[in-house]
Amino acid sequence: MTIVGAADFVPQTRELSTLAAAAQSCRGCDLFENASRAVFGSGPVGARMMLVGEQPGDREDVAGEPFIGPAGRLLDKALNEAGLPRAPVYLTNAVKHFKFVPAERGTRRIHKTPSRTEVVACRPWLIAEMQAVEPAVVVLLGATAAKSLLGNAFRLTAHRGEVLSLPAETKPAGGRDAKVVVTVHPSSVLRGPSQAREESFRSLVSDLRFAGELLDA
Repeated sequence: MTIVGAADFVPQTRELSTLAAAAQSCRGCDLFENASRAVFGSGPVGARMMLVGEQPGDREDVAGEPFIGPAGRLLDKALNEAGLPRAPVYLTNAVKHFKFVPAERGTRRIHKTPSRTEVVACRPWLIAEMQAVEPAVVVLLGATAAKSLLGNAFRLTAHRGEVLSLPAETKPAGGRDAKVVVTVHPSSVLRGPSQAREESFRSLVSDLRFAGELLDA
């Protein structure tokens, strides 16, 4: 695998539409070779809350939009129960291309967790998005998203329910500091044991509600 990193492909502008278009030409790692497209973030400029997941899934890769598959539908439900409509939220992923392995039978593509090297390679896109949006609150969904910004040694389970800070390079000069909350990725709720699924979902809702309260703090 050839990893050069995305930095050389990220334009200097912090205009989201320009960044999204430029991401389609990124060759910072080899994931672009098999994915249909780069799936950039979605949401309004100036959104006060940003949610960061791991990577696009099969449906997101085909459609070019983040969080529209099963995990996205569960996230929508959790946001609604937390009193956070999706429309004013900016949604994105730490990695912009879908990493997968073919199923043993049929055409279905099976999600594969991106490597640490791939996550680091894609990090300049995420930082550019954060500088463009300047959210007041960032919710990191799952370990991959959390480690992408808080370091590989970060342990999500040890810091749920805390208000954290991001590295200085994630904000533009003179920009505001974002409050950070970590929680599980909605896909982990779907993959978990059926008997624990409701409790996991309620914990996700609780974390999102906590993040929402920080908007008014």
